[in-house]
Amino acid sequence: MKKILLLVTLFVTLLSQYALAESKSVLDMQIRDTIRQFDAKVPGGAAFLDRTAGYLVIPSIYKAGFVVGGAYGEGGLLIKEQPSQAGQKPQFRIAEYYSILSASVGWQIGAQKYSLIIAFLTPGALESFRRSNKWKVGVDGSVAFVDIGANVDLSTIDFKKSIVAFAFGNKGLMAGLSLDGSVFTRIQK
Repeated sequence: MKKILLLVTLFVTLLSQYALAESKSVLDMQIRDTIRQFDAKVPGGAAFLDRTAGYLVIPSIYKAGFVVGGAYGEGGLLIKEQPSQAGQKPQFRIAEYYSILSASVGWQIGAQKYSLIIAFLTPGALESFRRSNKWKVGVDGSVAFVDIGANVDLSTIDFKKSIVAFAFGNKGLMAGLSLDGSVFTRIQK
């Protein structure tokens, strides 16, 4: 068991060193580009994000495994700033940066890259996330993955959970992913 943990640690460290190479300005551009992709690929995506208290955008999560697996990515938390005049669209700013790290053991082989947006639908859910330097999915909070059809307008759905996630790649939204056990850590950029 110690050898497996050592392999997982080594694997995740190698992944994280690759992702750490992104500068703040490059990461900021990737975050904005990821939001544009989400808006373009998901009907009602922009209107939905405008209704949130904030959202975490991880432009690139690299996930790989061969029996032992791991995933790593970095991104930014955008929080809503109230408009100065009534009727104006809310603006979001990048307030903090986070990494995501997960490890797994079991039958798996392959690699993939995908983007992730986690939407905080209530101010309480957003504040709970921000108060923790290390936030573990399934322990500190639960995240519901959204699995909807391609023609459904996201802005018309009334979600029952206060934190929802969307994973997507080049072909649109992805289904069947889980974040259970993943750890989000605030980082400096």
